Amino acid sequence: MEIGDLLSRAAVRFGDAPAVTCGDRTLSFREFDAATDRLGNALLRRGLSPGDRVAVLMPNGIEGLIAYYALAKSGLVRVSLNVRDTPADHAFRLRDAQCRALISDRTSDGVVELNLGMDDLARMTADEPPGRCDVPRDAEAPYRLGYTGGTTGPPKAVTLSMRSEHAEITNYLLDLVPDIRAGDVMVHAAPVTHASGSFFLPHLIRGAHNVMLPSFDAGLLIEELQRREATATFLVPTMLAMVLDDPSIEQVRTPALRRLCYGASPIAPSVAARAEKVFGQVLAQTYGQSEAPMTITLLRPDEHDRVGSAGRPYSMVEVRIVEDDDREVPGEGSGEVVVRGQILMSGYWNRPEETARTLRGGWLHTGDVGRIDEDGFLYLLDRRNDVIISGGFNVYPREVEDVLLEHPDIREAAVIGIPDEQWGEVVQAVVSTRRPVDTAAVLDWSRPRLAGYKRPRALHVRDSLPKSSAGKILRRIVRDEVLAARADHETPTAHGGT
Repeated sequence: MEIGDLLSRAAVRFGDAPAVTCGDRTLSFREFDAATDRLGNALLRRGLSPGDRVAVLMPNGIEGLIAYYALAKSGLVRVSLNVRDTPADHAFRLRDAQCRALISDRTSDGVVELNLGMDDLARMTADEPPGRCDVPRDAEAPYRLGYTGGTTGPPKAVTLSMRSEHAEITNYLLDLVPDIRAGDVMVHAAPVTHASGSFFLPHLIRGAHNVMLPSFDAGLLIEELQRREATATFLVPTMLAMVLDDPSIEQVRTPALRRLCYGASPIAPSVAARAEKVFGQVLAQTYGQSEAPMTITLLRPDEHDRVGSAGRPYSMVEVRIVEDDDREVPGEGSGEVVVRGQILMSGYWNRPEETARTLRGGWLHTGDVGRIDEDGFLYLLDRRNDVIISGGFNVYPREVEDVLLEHPDIREAAVIGIPDEQWGEVVQAVVSTRRPVDTAAVLDWSRPRLAGYKRPRALHVRDSLPKSSAGKILRRIVRDEVLAARADHETPTAHGGT
């Protein structure tokens, strides 16, 4: 089934009910379907051909969503760009994906053949006569290109097919948000270019109302969750921590909320506990990657006594732990997490060798180190490339970060290995805090909670930590900055010293 069929079916079933809102503007299901038809036909009339890559660079809003699904209907391949990335980042992706066109709310430097701004879109859709846009697309043909977060190196374009898109929708409706019903409200506070956008279509096809916030604002989100009687939302853990720190949280009442989904990075147990106290038993964690979008494992609301686990595999996904030679690890031993299922990418765009290496044997090799307990719950220990070897012992940064995040004054943490003549590497930590802290006192607090070789030798405090456009902390950049500061005999701190 084509994505356009899902939209047109929803238009027939739910008609004039509100489908999507941003600010004071609302489109019904019928209006949204018609707008995507008009733009899809207009794009083809401008000379674009099915299979061409078209980038979209717009903030959260209705126009961006119309563009996304116009591309889906017209057989064009979407390349989503994040407004928080730099012009150099955008130019790299436009060239790497060989985009023919860019749809954007800002000026462009002419990297592509066809630049379409907001005025262009308005004219094109106004001049286009009504008529369905429905270009067939093979199940294995590219549907969209999604770039990796660049946490371990330059971003790569992941080719996602209709097969993968259908699998993601199925996984959501089967496991993550199985009880969506007509009239429900999904509030999008995180960028729809990333995880939050994957919630749009499952809600739309079930008759729910998608409400977009132009950008994340903790106070505004709290207000909208209450005003709209929201049933679901998605946040990265850093955003959730900011919501819980907002002064208005003390008076929040969200009785309609059934799912507060989170992902993209680990959650501190203290944040999860505070969130459950405020919102009830509604937290649901989803673990995925660009190469297997969003849906590898799931920690359900009634499983949050196991915070620290990434949950169990989605119903239609297989997960194993393997050695370096791809033999399955026996028992609860640790190794690389590998994944198989319809959700997987087709490969990396124009990178056949990396594709073959990552998808060898039909399994996605995630690069994550983990273990599976006797009940089938996955525990992620770290990225293979981030493991610190100190005195011959493996130190998994996430394990140390989880301990630091239990401290009431620490909001974010990144643990890194710094070269050392005696130990090979030593552990250091960089944190952001809710209030000024005494770094020595924090290190003393952590001592009984960590084995000697895992304890940070230094603690640096920052106002915030560098993140990818998906909200993941970039440890490699943190490490580079600490090393550069050490070389300059400076310490990158805020609120005090090391």
